[in-house]
Amino acid sequence: MSREGHEALATAIWRKSSYSGGQGECLELAHNIPTLAPIRDSKRPTGPVIPFTRDAWRAFVSYMG
Repeated sequence: MSREGHEALATAIWRKSSYSGGQGECLELAHNIPTLAPIRDSKRPTGPVIPFTRDAWRAFVSYMG
């Protein structure tokens, strides 16, 4: 990930999936980064982040939906 991407993650605002069912064990998406759709495990907020491009994330969600 680029330096700008790492800097953007420092100010990321994470949103939990509506499919988590209140269990709190699901994916979170940082929705305030215009060029990326970073995903992380809500149980491991300091763990690894998978940085998808916005287009790749849209394609994935569209395919799964």
